Amino acid sequence: MSSAAPRTTGQDQLWSVDEHLDDILATVRPLEPIELQLLDAQGCVLVEDVTVPVSLPPFDNSSMDGYAVRVADVAGASEEFPAALEVVGDVAAGQADLLHVGPGQAARIMTGAPLPPGAETVVPVEWTDGGLGEGPVTGMRARALSPDGAEGHVHVYRPAEARAHVRAKGSDVRAGDRALEAGTVLGPPQIALLAAIGRATVRVRPRPRVVVMSTGSELVQPGGELGSGQIYDSNSFALTAAAIDAGAIAYRVGAVADDAVTLRSTIEDQLVRADLMVTTGGVSVGAYDVVKEALSYVGDEDEPGSGIEFRKLAMQPGKPQGFGSIGPDHTPLLALPGNPVSSYVSFELFVRPAIRTLMGLDDVHRPTTTATLTTGKALTSPKGRRQFLRGTYADGAVTPVGGAGSHLVAALAHADALIVVPEDVESVEPGTEVEVVLLG
Repeated sequence: MSSAAPRTTGQDQLWSVDEHLDDILATVRPLEPIELQLLDAQGCVLVEDVTVPVSLPPFDNSSMDGYAVRVADVAGASEEFPAALEVVGDVAAGQADLLHVGPGQAARIMTGAPLPPGAETVVPVEWTDGGLGEGPVTGMRARALSPDGAEGHVHVYRPAEARAHVRAKGSDVRAGDRALEAGTVLGPPQIALLAAIGRATVRVRPRPRVVVMSTGSELVQPGGELGSGQIYDSNSFALTAAAIDAGAIAYRVGAVADDAVTLRSTIEDQLVRADLMVTTGGVSVGAYDVVKEALSYVGDEDEPGSGIEFRKLAMQPGKPQGFGSIGPDHTPLLALPGNPVSSYVSFELFVRPAIRTLMGLDDVHRPTTTATLTTGKALTSPKGRRQFLRGTYADGAVTPVGGAGSHLVAALAHADALIVVPEDVESVEPGTEVEVVLLG
């Protein structure tokens, strides 16, 4: 991460959404790569291409339980005139010493077992009598057939082409191929591929550690009992969940009371496990806006280059914002408003891109599209502010959910998109094409 402090401007400057985001992304840097065990690397981003050391599969193997045979020995086989072959033994998955299949012979073979020398194809057990001499075996009888057979012979009732039911060596990936590209996010399928080609560890950028805390003496832990004038703390839960959804390892800190000394101490205690800190509440102009009181300084002799700058943004909701770095490692800190909708919208616009940048991803933003506004009346928006309204998106249309109030949590819970109204637009009529941020 950069040690440069955010640029200092007057508190009265009105920042645009883009200016604030650009300042954040210019400061935050991808985390340094580390080597991790496969399961620890889930959700992380590869920093180098992974090359296949051995082909997959590493040998020709059967895709069916059946018999490995020569093509000529089953040519013309039918129900009326089956091919009778000598069973010379069994080939099981993982078997090292392979028997040889000669003319007029067959080897009983299991799924995943290597194709034995001399064999050219595999006939499924359902095409045979299973060595019982009683016609084709089917269903449960085929699956329950003893691998020991009965008389050392098998009758095959259908011909098979060369290499039928055979998985060829290297048919998945070949030695020397690029298995995964740098920049790939490792999910379960990618972890499976790495394990399949023998990789025990992989070099990745770690998932960022994000500490989330809310501020306010009125906040109560869910499950507790509300007193007069108190509300449940929802912001820290929403933002912690959002950080996890963005790819981070998130730590939620219980709500901190409106005391600047306590808040500053709590933040400093949490720095040891934070690549990014997020606070919510206490950033506007009230008498008890303790985040500003605790953190609005621009460096000191012990922490040069540190400091949190509090800004006004030309947006609704989310006008008050704070950003900077704190502590000896210049850990980025984003201070978000306390109203639930303002807090969540601010996270999507500013914190999520910061997390994705720390991960080393190229595309850090939510996808956007255009959609037709479907609503019974025109939307209004304050002049000079970029407004973000909650909405539901489907089939190229978006419908507003709830009103513009920044406290409407219930409406937010039903939204899957943000409707963007530009700064120079004060009214949007139904049927208008609007920009939409898709929330997943």
